[in-house]
Amino acid sequence: MSTEAVRSGPAPGALLLCRAAPGSVAPVADLLREPMRLTRAGEAWSVLVPEGRPWRDGAEPVDRVATGWATALAVGAPWPVLALWWDTDHAGFTLASGFRRPVGFVWLAGGVPVGEAEALHTFAARLGLDPLLDVQTLEELAEPDSAADAGTRLRGLLAVLARVGVVLPAGLAPGESVERLLEAAARTPDSVAVEGPGRRDAAAARDTVDLGRLGPWTPWTGGPGARALALAQVAAGVPLLSWGLRRRSGGWGWVTAGTLLLAHGALGLTYALTHPRD
Repeated sequence: MSTEAVRSGPAPGALLLCRAAPGSVAPVADLLREPMRLTRAGEAWSVLVPEGRPWRDGAEPVDRVATGWATALAVGAPWPVLALWWDTDHAGFTLASGFRRPVGFVWLAGGVPVGEAEALHTFAARLGLDPLLDVQTLEELAEPDSAADAGTRLRGLLAVLARVGVVLPAGLAPGESVERLLEAAARTPDSVAVEGPGRRDAAAARDTVDLGRLGPWTPWTGGPGARALALAQVAAGVPLLSWGLRRRSGGWGWVTAGTLLLAHGALGLTYALTHPRD
């Protein structure tokens, strides 16, 4: 079989869905130091489209990188993060929520499910999906179906998520190339760049968008909640970073999570010290 035939599937890519408004997501996502586009994905959701340098450079597989990013984003924020990812061989998702163990599912390129249905039940419970109708639909995604490939499975998952308000902008579809995804995200009216050339746009979004529930906990408030969160992040970041560095393989995501926690915690503590409240 020729190399071209083997690589006929979609190029690796990922989308990060956050259950929060863009103004709440921007300051946390900025700490990942990965160029991304951020835009709204429904009334209460945002989507991050990463350029994907780690997997495009061959440093790490897309599933591991996306899982690490989702974990890093969710562990320092009061909202869950869902990573959708795909490559030539398989596709899947990972849901990260706080310090709880991430939950996910995988399909081979042809749509063959690889995972336990119980993971889908946990997924549904954490997102508040209907325990009967939605769970039944999710269970169907875990059953063999010769007419459904991995892309079809992810689209079926998004159809279920529409019931909790997820609405991806036109052109943002699993399986599309990174270039197409970034172009589609950039065309949306409220799109901003996180890190890279559009860093000032992301900062402007932080200044002009209401941060909602995250507001009292953001580093620049200097309040008791922000200081408590900063201390907790530093305390959690040190062991995560240490554990990730000790792992010979698969530790990239935990290193990212630990680094994010330490950076965000240090930022909060520094702000509290340099901007004491009256």
